[in-house]
Amino acid sequence: MSAGTVVLVGTVLFVVGCSDGGTGLKDGGPARTDQVAKTAPPPANASPSPSPSGLKKIDPVALIKADPKVSPAVKRDLKPCTGKEYPIDVSYGKVTGSPVVDVVVNVLSCADAVGLGSYVYRADGATYENVFSDEQPPVYAEIDRGDLLVSKPVYAKSDALAYPSGEDVITYRWNGEKFLEHDRVHTEYSNVVDGGSQPAPAVTPKS
Repeated sequence: MSAGTVVLVGTVLFVVGCSDGGTGLKDGGPARTDQVAKTAPPPANASPSPSPSGLKKIDPVALIKADPKVSPAVKRDLKPCTGKEYPIDVSYGKVTGSPVVDVVVNVLSCADAVGLGSYVYRADGATYENVFSDEQPPVYAEIDRGDLLVSKPVYAKSDALAYPSGEDVITYRWNGEKFLEHDRVHTEYSNVVDGGSQPAPAVTPKS
């Protein structure tokens, strides 16, 4: 087994669903500002079983911690925020052309939901192989109609964490062996939105 192949050590996991990625407005914060997905490890005596839709869910915490491609810093910071709830978002969908659904995992910070790392796992029999990693925060990955979209807020020195100056959205497509960048869109946000002040109009003095 190669170093990029991770043996799935886990069982059934029920992940609280989250809304899809950013709205395109300057309201998304560094990765997303809605509530962090709540991910709790399954009971030790649980066994894998499909969801009502036939989808077999995985334990993303075990997957991340067993992955040699995940940096020690991300593994070290991956701790429950409250109780047994981990700051992890998980998406299931087709993004590598595999007949089995792929898994997209986003590791977030507890305090402000900043994306610390995004990963794509491709099923290979009973194992999952890490085929994409981005650990340059803030970052957030999602599946969009078969493409992998990676969002990266852009900050100026004076920007508040919740209000970046812009955002890069990078589209990746699977070429049969790896992801290649297909498109990149940069958006610059107006500083009038979200508490910014609009310049006063010029006034010509009366004679």
